[in-house]
Amino acid sequence: RRQLTTGLREALPFQLTGAQTRVLREIFADMCSERRMQRLLQGDVGSGKTIVALFSALLAMENGFQAAIMAPTEVLAEQHQRSMGRLLEPLGVVPLLVTGSLRAKERRDIAARLADPEPALVFGTHALVQDATAFARLGLAVVDEQHRFGVEQRKALGAKGEAPDVLLMTATPIPRSLALTLYGDLDLSVIDERPPGRLAITTALRPEAARDRVLQFVDRELARGRQAYVVYPVIEESEKTDLKAATTMYEILAQGAFVDRTTALLHGRIPGDERDAIMRRFRDGQIDVLVATTVIEVGIDVANATVMLIE
Repeated sequence: RRQLTTGLREALPFQLTGAQTRVLREIFADMCSERRMQRLLQGDVGSGKTIVALFSALLAMENGFQAAIMAPTEVLAEQHQRSMGRLLEPLGVVPLLVTGSLRAKERRDIAARLADPEPALVFGTHALVQDATAFARLGLAVVDEQHRFGVEQRKALGAKGEAPDVLLMTATPIPRSLALTLYGDLDLSVIDERPPGRLAITTALRPEAARDRVLQFVDRELARGRQAYVVYPVIEESEKTDLKAATTMYEILAQGAFVDRTTALLHGRIPGDERDAIMRRFRDGQIDVLVATTVIEVGIDVANATVMLIE
């Protein structure tokens, strides 16, 4: 069978870091052993966890298995499928996408493809764990941003097929996961190195009195063609707390500091499909400033968004 992992390594436009190579050795050793892999991959945002998952998926495919990578939102699953698909083009591998918004015919076509035991790579949302999605030969189940899925959802993906290897990925392990690593029920791999050229994130604390200067700084970034997030702790104002609210501040900013910019509001009460549409517009550069609650913590990779203001 064609060596997919070797082909991907040769096709990559960058070199893997030492940390990525080390954790891949740990994962490959697990996948090639007699026992089932249950491993947590921890790495900061931008450390390169997704490419590690892709290499792991290709190892499963080299050995005749199917691989599934589950993300918490449709936008993120789509982004993974698109960006990883570009890397896989030279290898002739076309990843599938399974989400809740698929049309009936698309769902039937993908179901037929997964019913065939031939190797396949699937990106998807929690739609992957539903009964309608059945795998003929699932060898690897990857859960991206594992803290955003419930225990039952993670267990359901791992229960597909015949005891597939399981890889959980996160930048922020939840206490339960850390406890499982402590007691030996979950092995741990850590990516503790940034890819070359990736700059450190500068974090600064400013008092309320400096708010106008901070907004001017954000606007200067926008004037350079960049984008910005402005994050608030709650959706609406309440008499019980003095926290600033996203909805109120969105109106103030859109009519004030960012009146000449394209501004949008995003929070958890906005319907999921509408949220995804807003995130796509932000990703595509149609929105300059995204005023949001912490619902954006698992969003998409918007390289052009260079500043995040958290009030």
